[in-house]
Formats: sequence, C-alpha cells, structure tokens
Amino acid sequence: MKKLKNESALLKKALEIGETYANNRGFNSFSGTDSSKQKIECIYRLLVNDKLIAPLPEDKEDLLSMKHRLAMWIAKKLPDNHPLLK
Repeated sequence: MKKLKNESALLKKALEIGETYANNRGFNSFSGTDSSKQKIECIYRLLVNDKLIAPLPEDKEDLLSMKHRLAMWIAKKLPDNHPLLK
C-alpha cells in the first residue's frame, strides 16, 4: 500500500465529506464522544454498502487500510487542482 501525499489531510477531508454524506442518508450525527476509529469504520462501511468504494478483503480489513481507502476515495473526488493533491 503506497502512502499518498498529504494522506492525513485527505483523511480529514474524507471524514468531513463522509459525515455530511451519512447525515444526508439519514444517519444521526456523530456525537462528540465518538472516537475517530468509530467514525472511520462507520463511514467506510456506509460507502462500501452504497457501492461508492470497493470493499477491502476481509483479512486486510483493519483501521490503517480503511483510512487509506477513504483517503484514496476523496483524492479521486477532488478536482485535479485542489491544494491537497499537490
């Protein structure tokens, strides 16, 4: 798995967009006590369920892989000239 440039910033953006997407789908907002791990897993599973991202193989489904998959997802959705992609 090749690390993306600005991967942590891309993940932050993916969580922001993913949370908005989840709210639009009828998911109650995340609470202030929800950990980032819970948010990552929830958003990942929602996007897989809606077939917006390909699922990871079951034996490779860990937090780091989910973070990377979400960062890749948002990197493909951002315009080519976005500052996070430079």
